[in-house]
Amino acid sequence: MKALKLRHPFGLEHIELVDLPDPGQPQSDEIRVRIHASSMNYHDLAVISGMVPPADGRIPLSDGAGVVEAVGAHVTEFKVGDHVVSTFFPTWLDGEAIIGDFSTTPGDGVDGYAAEYVIRPATAFTHAPENYSHAEAATLTTAGLTAWRALVENGQLKAGDTVLILGTGGVSIFALQFAKAMGAVTIVTSSSDDKLKKAQALGADHVINYKTHPDWAAEVLKVTNGRGADHTIEVGGPATLAQSIQATRVGGHIALIGILTGIQGEIPTLALLAKQQRLQGLVVGSRKHQSNMIKALNNLPFKPVIEHRFAMTELKQACELQLQAGHFGKIAIEF
Repeated sequence: MKALKLRHPFGLEHIELVDLPDPGQPQSDEIRVRIHASSMNYHDLAVISGMVPPADGRIPLSDGAGVVEAVGAHVTEFKVGDHVVSTFFPTWLDGEAIIGDFSTTPGDGVDGYAAEYVIRPATAFTHAPENYSHAEAATLTTAGLTAWRALVENGQLKAGDTVLILGTGGVSIFALQFAKAMGAVTIVTSSSDDKLKKAQALGADHVINYKTHPDWAAEVLKVTNGRGADHTIEVGGPATLAQSIQATRVGGHIALIGILTGIQGEIPTLALLAKQQRLQGLVVGSRKHQSNMIKALNNLPFKPVIEHRFAMTELKQACELQLQAGHFGKIAIEF
């Protein structure tokens, strides 16, 4: 079978297309899946580029969607022909977070889904949403579930809440879609007027160009009549967190998701204390979270936004687009 491997010293020039032996048949608690699609995430880019170096020879990509080809004797949840999608933390099935690193994450601590076939424990997958293409399903493992957990599982989003969404990448656009579908008021920031127009077409109630308005928190307060947002999807990190605290209401919820502006920086502690906000770091979610999300998606009136599609052999080009932040929504990888 065809697969991609990452080779030391890593970087986009060291992605290798290889032929591997067929993985064979599943054991009693496993399933064999023909992978048809993946998607690109910032985490994948960090691994592939060597920013977070994996083991030499690692098969990349944390997201995988495809068709079950065989099931082990003890597997009852899936049958041959089912469309499935992978989970980001294959061993975190339910309950509170139990993993504080990426040692079990496909494409990082273990081999990922840039391969034609995989054999994994059945619990490493869930059913895909009904009527989703493989590419659409593959966007859910990382980006979709991160947005869902931030707003629904952790944020307890309610109709009428105001959601501030930084940026227009994969997590951010999912957050916009979930928030609008659940009756929230949405505010989206970007440095691109073109991307803000696209966000408005998806239902964004207010848009703010943070280059035109460097003090964008003041603009958020303006459109919320001084109250601030109930929920903030914070994907920037240290360079944006101070304004996110300012833009979020007293007692509001800030989901700290991204590190696009760096991995460390100062936290305006007094402002956070004074506003009594809940600042929660999160990384994707559990298998139960994913099952909850997919149940909801089967009844929600939208599909993932995929602006660019690449073949598996074009992974380098997909990484370059992710690096340039040249995308709106998700980048799909199709096999």
